[in-house]
Amino acid sequence: MTSASERPLLFLDVDGPLIPFGSSAGDSEAVAASPTTVDQGNPLLARLDPGTGARLIALGCHLVWATTWMEEANEVVAPRIGLPRLPVLEWPDADAAGAPRGLHWKTRPMVEWAAGRPFVWVDDEISAMDRHWVDAAHPGPSLLHQVDPAKGLQDADFQALAGWLDAVPPR
Repeated sequence: MTSASERPLLFLDVDGPLIPFGSSAGDSEAVAASPTTVDQGNPLLARLDPGTGARLIALGCHLVWATTWMEEANEVVAPRIGLPRLPVLEWPDADAAGAPRGLHWKTRPMVEWAAGRPFVWVDDEISAMDRHWVDAAHPGPSLLHQVDPAKGLQDADFQALAGWLDAVPPR
């Protein structure tokens, strides 16, 4: 691939992939992060791995936030994991009227943003319906990679992403 515009997109969720929901050392229960509690005092931010940003950048993708954290991901998450400001996928205001049952509300906006370009979606909430819909609606290569939300992104996830990216033919 010769230019940044030709690089595959990587749509990245925060809760689950970057902030694992599983108990961390000393925690007695899993706690879900909430975008309404995004501040420096959010104890779940301690679960961010500061080395993750460099590993994501090394994949050579055009990174895009695909998270309910929206712009707050740039303000709070990115600096903690070594990422620059990233574009943020905006979500439609309306409900997913007319969407097939079981289709994630993120799926259509991602496919529209990708506009035929190869893309990876890293999330903990990917269903068979999302895979079927993307296969039917997106003409380019895609990888919908589901991360174990209890563990977050692990070595095996990065290996799977790199393997798929290595196999994507240049545009």
